[in-house]
Amino acid sequence: MVVTGAGGQLGRAVRAQAPDVVALRREDLDITDDAGVRAVLEPGDVVLNCAAYTAVDAAESDVAGAFARNETGPAVLAAACTAVGATLIHISTDYVFDGTGTQPYEPGDATGPTTVYGRSKLAGEQAVLRLAPEAHIVRTAWVYTGDQRDFVATMRRLERERETVTVVDDQIGSPTFAPDLAAGLLELARSVAADVRSIAPILHATNAGRASWFELARAVFAGVGADPERVRPCSSAEYPSSTPRPAYSVLSNRAWTDAGLTPLRDWRLALDDALARPDQ
Repeated sequence: MVVTGAGGQLGRAVRAQAPDVVALRREDLDITDDAGVRAVLEPGDVVLNCAAYTAVDAAESDVAGAFARNETGPAVLAAACTAVGATLIHISTDYVFDGTGTQPYEPGDATGPTTVYGRSKLAGEQAVLRLAPEAHIVRTAWVYTGDQRDFVATMRRLERERETVTVVDDQIGSPTFAPDLAAGLLELARSVAADVRSIAPILHATNAGRASWFELARAVFAGVGADPERVRPCSSAEYPSSTPRPAYSVLSNRAWTDAGLTPLRDWRLALDDALARPDQ
């Protein structure tokens, strides 16, 4: 198995559970380099593409950079996989939807990204399906480890530094623990390699349940033994961002379970495990 973007949050989680994978960080492989990509692939490989441009705010002014990493790179990987006889699993995002839904998004629901990041990720999906019809796309959302610079890690730090913190309560999603997602992706990769079941081209994988950022922040405070009342709610309008975030990002995992894959556990159970780890 080949993992691209192996130096990122999800890539590191995959490597921790499968140390025998061919792990390629950004400095090891530029996924926009066709010759470089083809040089590392062999027939029968399963390629898990964790490489992405994920700086949502920066993407608004770095359109070329976002599309290079999120569209051109996946297109190059897809074409190379088709050429050599490898299978691609490509990671995508809830940002391909417009965030105005009220029910969990199914893979076949209409997309409508409202940000450069979302548009670049959707373009990458389309390129993958066009160039590698046997590929699988896995959309996820709100991924964290809790020990780096993600939202959970930030809340752990702010709990120590501030008496109160204010967090938006009108954006809803499914917090997803990177090691849980990594385990699911490895299960998917094994199924793809064994070709033992029919698996839809687009899947959603997140931890079960839903929360607002405010609820997640309070759960972090409670989980480290702090008073959750120290987290105060506010609306998105009261906490303006240079790039709007989806109001609703819950993804349906139905296609995942229909494929016989193990559903990811409830987000609160995953958060307990994340908070048991030392943060940095």
